Parts: sequence; structure tokens; C-alpha cells
Amino acid sequence: MIDGRSMPENSLTSFDAEAAVLSDAPRSDAREAAPPRPAPPRRAILMCAPDHFGIDYIINPWMENQIGQAALPRAKAQWENLRGKLAAHSDIAFVAPTPGLPDMVFTANAGLAIGDTAVVSRFNAKERRPEERLFCEWFEAQGYSIAPWPENVPFEGAGDALLDHARGIVWCGYGWRSGEEAPKHLERIFGRRAVALRLIDPRFYHLDTCFCPLSGGWLMYYPDAFDIASREAIRAIAPVEKRIEVGEKDALSFACNAVEVSGRVFLNACSDDLRSRLIDAGFTPVVTPLSEFMKAGGAAKCLTLQLPGAASKVMPRG
Repeated sequence: MIDGRSMPENSLTSFDAEAAVLSDAPRSDAREAAPPRPAPPRRAILMCAPDHFGIDYIINPWMENQIGQAALPRAKAQWENLRGKLAAHSDIAFVAPTPGLPDMVFTANAGLAIGDTAVVSRFNAKERRPEERLFCEWFEAQGYSIAPWPENVPFEGAGDALLDHARGIVWCGYGWRSGEEAPKHLERIFGRRAVALRLIDPRFYHLDTCFCPLSGGWLMYYPDAFDIASREAIRAIAPVEKRIEVGEKDALSFACNAVEVSGRVFLNACSDDLRSRLIDAGFTPVVTPLSEFMKAGGAAKCLTLQLPGAASKVMPRG
């Protein structure tokens, strides 16, 4: 029990995810689903192998009672399964894992890259600050221009800043990890509107744990993770017919911590109801169990950082 809110037993999904794995081939039985979208340009995704993954400290509620409990062989197999599925539809780049940095596997927190400019994260938790230099070196090696960021403003990259391609805006979460001033700095650097959303539930400490912009202007999110003003801001921007609001059960399985590539939505777990709604919206849900990473408070989105353009921009190995 955290702050009066229940956590799923052993921090795992409430669904039998291992038995519910779906093929990543487009479904043939979708019921009058929306017509398929034109294939977007092939995207590049940054990942970091979980060679040194583990739970060595507690910096979010999911890590409670999980120190030393991650099964590394199983984590490696789950990560490789996700990598393989994503590689079929996108180009994968890698940053080298580093001993003593167990959370470096969560590359969503490396920073935010738009165009040729990158902002490197300024971690709130001291345990993750050594990652900053390594991610900065990686971005520089790929030719990105590193935008300066205020030392006193925490910002945790694409964990809290999500680019909405359909609207050309950046949704920016704050309240647990990133500072309230982060959105205005993102607007200044990237010249895009940044919509500030205040997170109020510690279980959803990053925006990407409870909010997922999808192609075509769709949003999948858990409303109760936000304060009232933020819920109103979301509803003012995204029309009701484009919103997929998930319930607590799906939210606690990190269904919103998803990665969409070419209409396929890769996620840790998915209820039958959410699966049906995604299919009706024209998406193909692909369940990719990530139970070992859930123990650390991360799933598919946390393990990836979408980069501008295709991987011809980036080196194949870190």
C-alpha cells in the first residue's frame, strides 16, 4: 500500500501476460476496424542491453521490497523478445550498458531528441545521475547538438516529455521527477508548444507510465494519474473520439507504457476491453511480457527512446 493506493501483488501485472502474448502480425479478425494507415517512415529506437540490470535501490514505489529480486536471465530474455519484435518494424540503435548503473536499460530517460537537437536528462534521483554523462556522449557521437539545460531544473527526458506527432506538440509531465519549469524550457529549445500535465499518483511517477500518444491523434491514458486541471487540458486538446481512457487494472499493468511502431502497440499486458478498443481504433496490440522490469517500475516504453528519422542517423552499436 503506497499513499493509500494498492500495488499489484509482487509488482507484476494482474493479467496472465505470459499466456496472452499476441502475434505482431496484423489481425485478420478485427471487427470493422478503422482502415489501415499509410506506412510511416521507418523509425529509429535507442535501447540498452540489460547486462547490468537489477534492483539495487528504491527510487519509486514499484521498487519497494524488490531489491535483489530481479531475475537477470529472465530479464534478458524478455528484453530480447521486445527488441526482436521492434526490430521487425524499426531500426534499433544501442548504447553500451555500464556496470553499476542498473537503470541505464531504461533509455527513455536518456533525454529528448527532436530534429538534430537533444536535451540530456537532469536526473532527480542521485542514483541515476552518473548516466547523464554517458548519454550525453552517445548523443554527441551521433552528431546531435546538445542544448544546455538549467542545473537546478530536474528533467527526465522522454519519460516525462512525449512528442505528439499528430499535433506537433510535446506533452510534459511534472510533479515527481521533472520540475514544473521543464515545459517552458522545452518550448524555448524546440520551438514547440509544451503542454504541462501534473502527475499526482506516485505509482505513475513518469508521464510515460500513464500516458501514450498514438498515431492519428489518438491518446491512451489513465485519467486518475493527473490532477483535475491536467485532465481538463487533455480533454480540451484531444476530442473524445480520439481518447482511449484506461482503467486502474490496465494502468497498473503499465498498458500505457507502450511503444507504437507502424500501427502496432507493444505493451506489457492488455485487458480484453482495452485490446478491443485499440483494434477498433485501427491498432494491433502486441503483448510483450516484461514482468522483471515491472519490478523496477518500467515496461516497453521505458526500455526505448524513439529517435528522429531512421537509424542511418545513428550508429548501430553503442
